[in-house]
Amino acid sequence: MKLYNLVKNEVFKMIGKKRLYITLGIAFVIIVAFAYGQYHSLDRTKENLSKRIGIEATSDWRQVLQQQLIDIKRRMDSPYMDDDRRANLRVRAEQMQFYLDEDINPLEVSAVTFSTKFIEQSLLFLLPLLMIILSADIVSGELSGGTIKLLLVRGVSRWKILLSKYITIILLEALVMFFVLIFSIGVSGIFFGYGGWTTPVVTGFKVVAGKLVTSDIVNVPGWKYLMMTYGLAYFVAVVVGSVSFMISTLVRSTAASIGIVLSTLIGGTLLTNFLEDWKLPRYFFTANLRLTDYISGSLNPIEGMDMTFSLTVLSVWIIISIFVSFAYFTRRDILV
Repeated sequence: MKLYNLVKNEVFKMIGKKRLYITLGIAFVIIVAFAYGQYHSLDRTKENLSKRIGIEATSDWRQVLQQQLIDIKRRMDSPYMDDDRRANLRVRAEQMQFYLDEDINPLEVSAVTFSTKFIEQSLLFLLPLLMIILSADIVSGELSGGTIKLLLVRGVSRWKILLSKYITIILLEALVMFFVLIFSIGVSGIFFGYGGWTTPVVTGFKVVAGKLVTSDIVNVPGWKYLMMTYGLAYFVAVVVGSVSFMISTLVRSTAASIGIVLSTLIGGTLLTNFLEDWKLPRYFFTANLRLTDYISGSLNPIEGMDMTFSLTVLSVWIIISIFVSFAYFTRRDILV
């Protein structure tokens, strides 16, 4: 059987399952909740600032930003603030000061800016969770159900079976990312308007030794920055999908497959946060998922990491996942 036909068969099987639609449904509901929440949060923020600095002041983004900068500096002076949190606030304050100095409005909210922020905030948990739901049972589900034997008895090569399933995961991840983008723009546009496509976005911030470096920044239109963030998010989806695919190949139980991947995701994140002074956590795939932080200028939890390092580590995880999956699947006893 040709690989194309196997992939086509796998895609139709996945489309026929509820799992894909559950994934899309979860994404849609969360996007609606986030858009609604941000809309009302902005109203509350404007109302609070109006009481502090005057009704007219909230229409001037510079005064709003200056007030936020004052609030951040006040929080930084708190004796109860830990060093990591203070470092994050310091970077945010330096970014705000840069926007003020360069007369750039970072507070404008539109469908484009919401969609960008949503995917940036989703990289660590929500997006991986969606990919796990989508892909964690693509092999283990058929192993436990015994349906994979039907292909084997027809003489289809094991590597073709596994490759068709992996290609299907990559394609469906692209499909999910596309719908997440459409949902984000469509829903947030109702609340914030459908503009922002050509609004300049500052990117290229770097954080070195806890300080913001602005020497390499560039202005890009909103649509281009949106594509950059979703491109990086799709790469993260491929990484999580590859790890989930590997676990699904190694175990027969769908529940065990999902549980192991979720435990790995949560455990790796906790280790990264609590063992940030240790060098080993930087090689966990969970420590490198927030790729958009490198272009937005957020402070990385582990010193010494950059975009090249994270892309390399994640690429190695993809290669290892594929190698282990094929090495194990082609040798395991399935016909029993």
